[in-house]
Amino acid sequence: MQYRVKIYQINSDRDKNRVIFASSDYLMKNESVLNIDASIYDEVFSGELETKEPEKLFAQFNLERHPLHRGHSMSVSDVIVTEDGAFFCDSVGFKRIRFDESKTQKQGNLLRIVYVEPGKAAYEAEIVHNLRGMQQAVCGGLIEQILVEKHCAYVGNDEAKIIGMKGSRRYGKGGVIAGPFFICGFNLGEYR
Repeated sequence: MQYRVKIYQINSDRDKNRVIFASSDYLMKNESVLNIDASIYDEVFSGELETKEPEKLFAQFNLERHPLHRGHSMSVSDVIVTEDGAFFCDSVGFKRIRFDESKTQKQGNLLRIVYVEPGKAAYEAEIVHNLRGMQQAVCGGLIEQILVEKHCAYVGNDEAKIIGMKGSRRYGKGGVIAGPFFICGFNLGEYR
Protein backbone atom coordinates (compact mmCIF):
# COMPACT_ATOMS: atom_id res chain seq x y z
CA MET A 1 0.00 0.00 0.00
CA GLN A 2 1.19 3.49 -0.82
CA TYR A 3 0.61 6.60 1.32
CA ARG A 4 0.81 10.25 0.28
CA VAL A 5 3.53 11.93 2.33
CA LYS A 6 4.64 15.56 2.35
CA ILE A 7 7.72 16.95 4.05
CA TYR A 8 8.21 20.61 4.92
CA GLN A 9 11.43 22.35 5.98
CA ILE A 10 12.04 25.89 7.20
CA ASN A 11 13.27 28.34 4.58
CA SER A 12 16.07 30.27 6.32
CA ASP A 13 15.33 33.41 4.26
CA ARG A 14 11.85 33.67 5.85
CA ASP A 15 12.96 32.47 9.31
CA LYS A 16 13.17 35.92 10.99
CA ASN A 17 13.11 34.44 14.53
CA ARG A 18 15.83 31.88 13.71
CA VAL A 19 13.88 28.81 14.81
CA ILE A 20 15.29 26.44 12.19
CA PHE A 21 16.46 23.27 13.96
CA ALA A 22 14.76 24.39 17.22
CA SER A 23 13.13 21.79 19.48
CA SER A 24 9.58 22.05 20.80
CA ASP A 25 10.98 22.87 24.28
CA TYR A 26 12.76 25.90 22.86
CA LEU A 27 9.73 27.01 20.84
CA MET A 28 7.40 26.63 23.84
CA LYS A 29 9.68 28.55 26.22
CA ASN A 30 7.45 31.62 26.14
CA GLU A 31 4.19 29.92 25.19
CA SER A 32 2.06 27.14 26.60
CA VAL A 33 1.30 25.59 23.19
CA LEU A 34 3.62 24.62 20.35
CA ASN A 35 2.84 27.27 17.74
CA ILE A 36 4.22 26.48 14.29
CA ASP A 37 4.32 29.31 11.75
CA ALA A 38 3.68 27.41 8.51
CA SER A 39 4.51 30.50 6.42
CA ILE A 40 8.26 29.98 6.97
CA TYR A 41 8.13 26.42 5.61
CA ASP A 42 8.73 25.17 2.06
CA GLU A 43 7.38 21.91 0.71
CA VAL A 44 10.48 19.82 -0.13
CA PHE A 45 8.83 16.47 -0.82
CA SER A 46 5.44 15.22 -1.94
CA GLY A 47 5.16 11.63 -3.03
CA GLU A 48 3.80 8.15 -2.54
CA LEU A 49 5.66 5.98 -0.02
CA GLU A 50 5.21 2.56 1.57
CA THR A 51 5.03 3.96 5.10
CA LYS A 52 3.38 6.89 6.81
CA GLU A 53 4.98 6.43 10.23
CA PRO A 54 7.08 9.52 11.08
CA GLU A 55 9.92 7.55 12.74
CA LYS A 56 10.28 5.25 9.72
CA LEU A 57 10.12 8.22 7.34
CA PHE A 58 12.85 9.98 9.34
CA ALA A 59 15.09 6.92 9.04
CA GLN A 60 14.29 6.47 5.35
CA PHE A 61 15.05 10.08 4.42
CA ASN A 62 18.30 10.10 6.39
CA LEU A 63 19.61 6.71 5.23
CA GLU A 64 18.61 6.90 1.56
CA ARG A 65 17.83 10.00 -0.41
CA HIS A 66 14.50 9.78 -2.24
CA PRO A 67 14.86 10.95 -5.87
CA LEU A 68 12.10 13.56 -5.46
CA HIS A 69 13.36 15.06 -2.18
CA ARG A 70 14.43 18.70 -2.71
CA GLY A 71 15.64 19.54 0.80
CA HIS A 72 18.33 18.70 3.32
CA SER A 73 18.32 15.49 5.36
CA MET A 74 15.49 15.40 7.89
CA SER A 75 16.15 17.19 11.15
CA VAL A 76 14.60 18.91 14.15
CA SER A 77 11.90 21.46 13.15
CA ASP A 78 10.89 19.63 9.96
CA VAL A 79 7.21 18.76 9.52
CA ILE A 80 5.78 15.55 8.05
CA VAL A 81 2.18 15.53 6.83
CA THR A 82 0.31 12.27 6.16
CA GLU A 83 -3.34 11.24 6.11
CA ASP A 84 -2.99 10.89 9.92
CA GLY A 85 -2.10 14.58 10.41
CA ALA A 86 0.96 16.79 10.80
CA PHE A 87 3.98 15.85 12.92
CA PHE A 88 6.78 18.11 14.17
CA CYS A 89 10.24 16.49 14.20
CA ASP A 90 11.47 17.11 17.74
CA SER A 91 14.86 16.49 19.33
CA VAL A 92 13.46 13.10 20.37
CA GLY A 93 10.51 11.70 18.43
CA PHE A 94 7.60 13.55 16.84
CA LYS A 95 4.80 15.75 18.20
CA ARG A 96 1.38 15.95 16.55
CA ILE A 97 0.68 19.56 15.62
CA ARG A 98 -1.75 21.77 13.75
CA PHE A 99 -0.15 22.86 10.50
CA ASP A 100 -1.80 25.04 7.86
CA GLU A 101 -0.32 23.76 4.59
CA SER A 102 -1.99 26.59 2.66
CA LYS A 103 0.51 29.04 4.23
CA THR A 104 3.58 27.11 3.06
CA GLN A 105 5.48 27.82 -0.14
CA LYS A 106 7.31 25.85 -2.80
CA GLN A 107 10.66 26.45 -4.36
CA GLY A 108 10.38 28.31 -7.67
CA ASN A 109 11.24 26.71 -11.00
CA LEU A 110 9.44 23.40 -10.49
CA LEU A 111 8.35 21.05 -13.26
CA ARG A 112 5.06 19.20 -12.77
CA ILE A 113 5.43 15.52 -13.69
CA VAL A 114 3.89 12.09 -13.43
CA TYR A 115 6.44 9.94 -11.61
CA VAL A 116 6.76 6.20 -12.23
CA GLU A 117 8.80 3.78 -10.11
CA PRO A 118 9.24 0.04 -10.72
CA GLY A 119 6.40 -1.98 -9.24
CA LYS A 120 4.40 1.04 -8.02
CA ALA A 121 1.46 3.07 -9.26
CA ALA A 122 2.33 6.32 -11.03
CA TYR A 123 1.61 9.58 -9.18
CA GLU A 124 1.77 13.32 -9.71
CA ALA A 125 4.85 15.10 -8.34
CA GLU A 126 7.20 18.04 -8.92
CA ILE A 127 10.93 18.24 -9.55
CA VAL A 128 13.36 21.12 -9.89
CA HIS A 129 13.20 22.18 -13.53
CA ASN A 130 16.87 21.91 -14.42
CA LEU A 131 19.28 19.17 -15.53
CA ARG A 132 20.31 18.27 -11.98
CA GLY A 133 16.68 17.97 -10.83
CA MET A 134 15.82 15.74 -13.78
CA GLN A 135 18.89 13.56 -13.21
CA GLN A 136 18.05 13.22 -9.53
CA ALA A 137 14.49 12.11 -10.39
CA VAL A 138 15.81 9.23 -12.52
CA CYS A 139 18.47 8.22 -9.94
CA GLY A 140 21.45 9.93 -11.51
CA GLY A 141 23.29 9.43 -14.74
CA LEU A 142 22.42 10.75 -18.14
CA ILE A 143 18.80 11.51 -18.86
CA GLU A 144 17.17 10.21 -22.01
CA GLN A 145 13.92 10.99 -23.77
CA ILE A 146 12.52 7.50 -24.06
CA LEU A 147 9.38 8.36 -25.96
CA VAL A 148 7.95 11.53 -27.34
CA GLU A 149 4.28 11.63 -28.12
CA LYS A 150 2.21 14.66 -28.99
CA HIS A 151 3.23 17.31 -26.41
CA CYS A 152 4.40 14.63 -23.96
CA ALA A 153 7.85 13.20 -23.13
CA TYR A 154 8.86 10.11 -21.17
CA VAL A 155 12.23 10.81 -19.53
CA GLY A 156 14.42 8.17 -17.88
CA ASN A 157 17.97 7.16 -17.01
CA ASP A 158 19.96 6.44 -20.17
CA GLU A 159 21.97 3.74 -18.38
CA ALA A 160 19.12 2.12 -16.40
CA LYS A 161 19.28 -1.23 -18.17
CA ILE A 162 23.09 -1.32 -18.23
CA ILE A 163 23.37 -0.77 -14.47
CA GLY A 164 20.63 -3.32 -13.72
CA MET A 165 17.67 -1.19 -12.67
CA LYS A 166 14.36 -3.05 -12.51
CA GLY A 167 11.88 -2.73 -15.35
CA SER A 168 9.14 -0.16 -14.78
CA ARG A 169 6.78 -0.32 -17.73
CA ARG A 170 6.43 -1.86 -21.18
CA TYR A 171 5.85 0.25 -24.25
CA GLY A 172 5.45 -0.22 -27.97
CA LYS A 173 6.28 -3.63 -29.40
CA GLY A 174 8.39 -5.21 -26.68
CA GLY A 175 10.17 -2.15 -25.30
CA VAL A 176 10.78 -1.88 -21.55
CA ILE A 177 11.53 1.27 -19.59
CA ALA A 178 13.87 0.43 -16.69
CA GLY A 179 14.26 2.34 -13.46
CA PRO A 180 12.23 5.32 -12.33
CA PHE A 181 11.13 7.73 -15.03
CA PHE A 182 8.83 10.69 -15.40
CA ILE A 183 6.32 11.96 -17.89
CA CYS A 184 6.00 15.67 -18.55
CA GLY A 185 4.78 18.16 -21.11
CA PHE A 186 7.01 18.65 -24.14
CA ASN A 187 6.61 21.46 -26.63
CA LEU A 188 9.00 23.14 -29.05
CA GLY A 189 11.90 21.03 -27.75
CA GLU A 190 11.43 21.95 -24.10
CA TYR A 191 10.04 20.18 -21.06
CA ARG A 192 7.04 22.07 -19.67
